[in-house]
Amino acid sequence: MPLWNSDGELFSLARQELFTAVVGDSMDKLGLRHQFLPPKLQPLRDDMVTIGRAMPVLEADVFDDVHANPNNPFMAEPFGLMFEALDDLKTNEVYVCTGASPRYALWGEMMSTRALKLGGVGAVVDGYARDTRGVLRLSFPTFSHGRYAQDQGPRGKVVDFRIPIEIGGVSVRNGDVIFGDIDGVCVIPRDAVDEVFHAAVEKARGENLVRKALEEGISAREAWDTFGIM
Repeated sequence: MPLWNSDGELFSLARQELFTAVVGDSMDKLGLRHQFLPPKLQPLRDDMVTIGRAMPVLEADVFDDVHANPNNPFMAEPFGLMFEALDDLKTNEVYVCTGASPRYALWGEMMSTRALKLGGVGAVVDGYARDTRGVLRLSFPTFSHGRYAQDQGPRGKVVDFRIPIEIGGVSVRNGDVIFGDIDGVCVIPRDAVDEVFHAAVEKARGENLVRKALEEGISAREAWDTFGIM
């Protein structure tokens, strides 16, 4: 019997039984050894967890909010393509944004409100978040470099979305799975999702046996020799 039959079932199982460390360990065993985003990406609150399909977004710095007669018509729009990107977010997707300098926030309360309405399950931004009290009130899982109020309006624009991006040398493609918790954010390539999560569930359940054995007094060496897990 399969452990899951849909993304919703997989993500529910992961929230109940898994954590980023065990998923990362499973990817290591499968040769996927550079899948964690930089450690400076942290949740706004320690209990926040996000897991869903990536919706990658590319941001770029600008130096005015509206440009007259630009070569790219979207440069004349406030925030560029940000509204289009946000409105395209689907159920069980995570907004993942990079490309900006650390001069302004890439996520906030109004964006969280819209994302929740669309069924979005998180935001991972390679920069700052703002409206922190509002985002925390919504309990919308948000991972960022930290808190900073300065607005992206006259400083940054979304230039494209649902395209491949990189954060800290880690590729993020549309449809990859993003898993984030208190220990970091990892990217599970879409073609490896089934293999990775089956291995992670097996390892997590094995760790439960090891933990019980350690609590009962087994040595670390004996635990490793018996279970191959530590």
